[in-house]
Amino acid sequence: MKTANIAEAKSHFSALLADVEAGEEVVITRRGKPVARIVPEPAPASPVFDLAALRAFVQAQPCRESLSVVDMREQDLL
Repeated sequence: MKTANIAEAKSHFSALLADVEAGEEVVITRRGKPVARIVPEPAPASPVFDLAALRAFVQAQPCRESLSVVDMREQDLL
C-alpha cells in the first residue's frame, strides 16, 4: 500500500491513479494521519448475457419431446 501526503497527491495525481489502476491502494495523509484511501474499482460482474451462449441456444436443435408451434397449429391446438 502506497501513502502520499496531500501535496504529493496533488502534484502526482496521474501517477497515483496509474498505481491504482495497476491494483495498488493509495492512502492520502494529512499531517501523517490517513484521511482518504484510493482503491481500484472492482472488476465488473459478468455481462448481462453471454453472446456465445445465446448463439449456441439459437443454433441448437429443437427439442422433439413436445409439439412445435407449427404442429400445434396444424392440429388446431392454437
